[in-house]
Amino acid sequence: MTHHLAEHGHPGHTHGRVDRSILRSRAGVRAVAISLAILAVTALLQAVVFILSGSVALLADLIHNGGDALTAIPLGIAFLLRSERAERVAGYFVVGAIFVSALVAGSEAVYRLAHPQVLSYLPALAAAGLVGVLGNELAARVRTAAGRRLDSPALVADGAHARVDGYVSVGVVASAAFVAAGLRIADPLIGLAMTGLILKVTWDAWRTVRTGDHDHDHDHDHDHDHGDGSR
Repeated sequence: MTHHLAEHGHPGHTHGRVDRSILRSRAGVRAVAISLAILAVTALLQAVVFILSGSVALLADLIHNGGDALTAIPLGIAFLLRSERAERVAGYFVVGAIFVSALVAGSEAVYRLAHPQVLSYLPALAAAGLVGVLGNELAARVRTAAGRRLDSPALVADGAHARVDGYVSVGVVASAAFVAAGLRIADPLIGLAMTGLILKVTWDAWRTVRTGDHDHDHDHDHDHDHGDGSR
């Protein structure tokens, strides 16, 4: 009986005997949960500063960070289901979320160009940008490392998404600096520039997910069909 339980990865025995798909699922969920927590805290801190400052550059960053945090949900579900097809769908959801955030940020930037607004709390605005840089870089490292280790194109794409969000956060710091120097128009202009960058991320993420599907389709489908048959 003891031997039988060990062969089937009983929790009381070595994890080396646990089914690899279960270990992969746990690792994927862990990476998604950690990055979600990091980005949620980042977005919360930035939301407070946006309410105080009214910066459209910060709003673009906030929307993107919030959307980035939400993309963790379908990825986490996919890992829980231990379904690589679900991971692919989650990857495309990530791409769609990035694109929507670009549309929202761009429309707000255009509105602020037509209706300029005086910004306040500039030191806090710069600090919020730095929070975005650090939060996104941490999330990017967690997601990218896990995505490569687990051979998950969707998770790698989301990691790249978070890393570029860090560059977007640099724009928030630049916006605070330019506005402090008297160039109020810089804030919506930087918001538009960040919109363009977000669109570039959309395209890159799409290519990562699509190419990952193509490169690994045969092997993953074969493994997945095996897994379905065993359940």
